[in-house]
Amino acid sequence: MGANARAMSQSLQGLSAQAREAKSWPFEQARILLARILRLRLTDAERDLAASLIAQGKAAQAVATFEALNRPVVFQCGFGASGLPHMGTFGEAARPTMVRNAFRALTEDAIPTQLIVFSDDMDGLRKIPDNVPNHAMLEEDRDKPVTSVRDPFGEHESFGAHNNARLRAFLDGFGFDYTFMSSTQTYRSGRFDEVLLRILARFDAIQGVMLPTLGEERRATYSPFLPISPTTGRVLQAPTLSRNVEKGTIVFPDEDGTPTEVPVTGGHVKLQWRPDWAARWTALGVDFEASGKDLVDSVRVSNKLVKVLGAEPPEAFHYELFMDENNQKISKSKGNGLTMEEWLRYGAPESLAYYMYQSPKSAKRLYFDVIPKATDEYLQQLDAFNRARAEGGNAPAIDNPAWHVHRGEPPAKGSPVSFSLLLNLVSAADASTKDILWGFIRNYIPGATPQNEPLLDRLSDYAIHYYEDFVKPSKSFRAPDAKERAAMEDLVGRLKALPAGADAETIQNEVFEAGKAAGFEPLRAWFGALYEVLLGQSQGPRFGSFVAIFGVDRTIDLIERALKGELAGD
Repeated sequence: MGANARAMSQSLQGLSAQAREAKSWPFEQARILLARILRLRLTDAERDLAASLIAQGKAAQAVATFEALNRPVVFQCGFGASGLPHMGTFGEAARPTMVRNAFRALTEDAIPTQLIVFSDDMDGLRKIPDNVPNHAMLEEDRDKPVTSVRDPFGEHESFGAHNNARLRAFLDGFGFDYTFMSSTQTYRSGRFDEVLLRILARFDAIQGVMLPTLGEERRATYSPFLPISPTTGRVLQAPTLSRNVEKGTIVFPDEDGTPTEVPVTGGHVKLQWRPDWAARWTALGVDFEASGKDLVDSVRVSNKLVKVLGAEPPEAFHYELFMDENNQKISKSKGNGLTMEEWLRYGAPESLAYYMYQSPKSAKRLYFDVIPKATDEYLQQLDAFNRARAEGGNAPAIDNPAWHVHRGEPPAKGSPVSFSLLLNLVSAADASTKDILWGFIRNYIPGATPQNEPLLDRLSDYAIHYYEDFVKPSKSFRAPDAKERAAMEDLVGRLKALPAGADAETIQNEVFEAGKAAGFEPLRAWFGALYEVLLGQSQGPRFGSFVAIFGVDRTIDLIERALKGELAGD
């Protein structure tokens, strides 16, 4: 166990009582998973004793008493290696990780766990992704296993290896604790041989589950085995003409129609994806897998196949799908929605994990405009966690999203400035570098430096990138109407009358009073006018905080320029 793992394990001690009462969805799933482990691995009498020990915070004693509890609880997620990784891919790893961490807290890390990230890189390349180069070359390799398709980027030995490397680099960068498995390597190494032979022996029962789910035409030729042509190397949708259980082989028509015999073991065939899912769960002993709601029927069918194979299906958790800016499902072949690299240009990894955590049962848009809101909500949750920690008590706020985002160890410090406020500061100051931005920050927070405010420093980078790419091109200033002009003139007078060093709350009160005196009802119309006239956008931060960090004198100058028509170009 590495130093980070040991530190996390220590941080989980003493949390089992709180974990049993926690309301957040990862803890709900963790409790269901624990019940499964006790049910499947222990007798009734053993289960009652183990459950009692765990409930008393004595999970280590339960594991020491029952050897069956010392086997890892296996979490799994899949990756479709026929396209570049996208945000949905990251969510497939992030959500089971959150359940895994909740399970570790529930059992005080006494029962070992493992997250397998499984790449389906033996799938045939059926569709050419829109967002990759060298389509003609990929077309030549169509239907070959992705790990046999040449890399269109020319960087790795195959397209599958390229996509696997992209996935692993991001997961490693975020600090995920996982075991990577390649479908190609797993089939070829013999890891699946036993279950493949079992499928061959129970072929008719497998067909009995699968055929009713298919259309009439597909039923006529369907086989759970997809042979890989010895002549072309392509993954074939070919019928099984005959099978020999003793030899462990099938006969299928090759691409030219020639009857060809191959073993079902050793990587000569792969399985259709529903039998493949069932085989994977069986061979790897998977206990938990999360998947999108579009796969509910597939999970149901695969569960039946697992039982045909004599195993127990994993606990399933279904989440809603992400949509792009047009409310279309994100697709790896279309390349719509956000890539991991794009999110990380404009937002912190923590904000991404927070977005994956919140409301997994609700559909959410996954586009650029969600990043600022997700970032600020994450910062608010982190501040709330740290307030609770500072107020004392024996237990951390384990239902707080920050606990799940940081795997039980949220940092003791967030950012003293919100992301939306930074965005508007960049906008008002036309700050093109962090040096300009930090000039304002130091005046607002004496003694602040990039070294002692590392999160704020990172947010400054994200804010500049986001402003340059999305805010600046769409800025549209307007002139104030007569009512707004009078209110802004009043506000200038109020700001000039403020004592030196007035804080954000004092400034905000004067902004409120100027809006009230002008008769704005509701007051958000007044703030909307300030944003549109002064910043060229429809929304903004708490205005008093903006003035405090931007500077009273600079704000007065900004308002006066707007009143002269210099911002709107009158």
